[in-house]
Amino acid sequence: MSKQKEVNIYDIAKVLGVSIATVSRALKNDPAVSKATRKRVSDAAKKMSYRPNNFASNLRSQKTHTIGMLVHELSSPFIISVLTGIEKVTAEAGFNIIIAHSSETEKKEKANAHDLFYKRVDGLIASLSYDTEDLSHFDPFVKRGTPVVFFDRVEERVEGTKVVIDNVKAGFTATGHLIQQGCKDIVHVTGSLKRNVYADRLEGYRQALTEYGLPYREDRVIVNDLSSDAAIAAGRQILEMSPRPDGLFATQDLCAAICIRTLKEGGMKIPEDIAVVGFNNDVVSTIVEPTLTTINYPGKEIGEAAARHLIGQINQRSKDNLTNKIVLSHNLIVRNSSLRCPAGNATSGKSRGYPK
Repeated sequence: MSKQKEVNIYDIAKVLGVSIATVSRALKNDPAVSKATRKRVSDAAKKMSYRPNNFASNLRSQKTHTIGMLVHELSSPFIISVLTGIEKVTAEAGFNIIIAHSSETEKKEKANAHDLFYKRVDGLIASLSYDTEDLSHFDPFVKRGTPVVFFDRVEERVEGTKVVIDNVKAGFTATGHLIQQGCKDIVHVTGSLKRNVYADRLEGYRQALTEYGLPYREDRVIVNDLSSDAAIAAGRQILEMSPRPDGLFATQDLCAAICIRTLKEGGMKIPEDIAVVGFNNDVVSTIVEPTLTTINYPGKEIGEAAARHLIGQINQRSKDNLTNKIVLSHNLIVRNSSLRCPAGNATSGKSRGYPK
């Protein structure tokens, strides 16, 4: 079967007996062309299987109407919620998205960044992998004037707008809640301290212990890759501690849920023996038994904010400084996994709030 010739606006104009300019304006739904003519052109275009030549249009406008998204994984409920927010804003603004994921490696992150650059994306939204240290793969975007917005895992050393929450304060809130529930020996399970989110949550944990007069102990901090296997290992490590801690702040809900299961299998009661707080407010936090107290990390709102600011910079409506930081609100959602004290009977302490 011979390949069918690609239909263009000249072919449509010839069939309808109208000018090329009329066809072009009609396809753009220009009100200067009568409604009847617009319908004739639209019907003819569909019948003739016409496809607009976006490549040629992009060459003329120097824009691809495409945004690159570089993330560290695609299975995370948090990342999916961020994607939902980004897609909502980009679709309304007429932009397409190309998604690339690094599988938590700097090598793949670099390759994906270069690929997105050569695909001439109009802007980039990125969250860094666990082990990324060299940030030179973002330099071509900066040099070309292509705006970059980072979210969640960000790095101050590279130019670009950052969309985050106050992770230090969130870590303080989670740990402070456990202390107010009577916990005096709290273990913290976290991810790579190369990344701001985990380093900052650890700092919040440390500040809360200090504020409430409890000692900070390095042997109560477990750093791993937050995988399912690592969460099981963390739970078993807690079971082997002597004395066993009475509180657990895990920096991710799935990790917290797996720890809860492992601790229960080891004979510990939640929250009577050990109270638990997670982070993100993923769906698993409402499924695990007991239901999980967690920090609500507003992924959809983060995605919307990142996309709005990026599109504003692409369209030159936004004059954001390249080092601008956007900090969104978080909140603690209290569920059964941490409730050891009846309402109003929380333990006393020297402080009740985040240090100013």
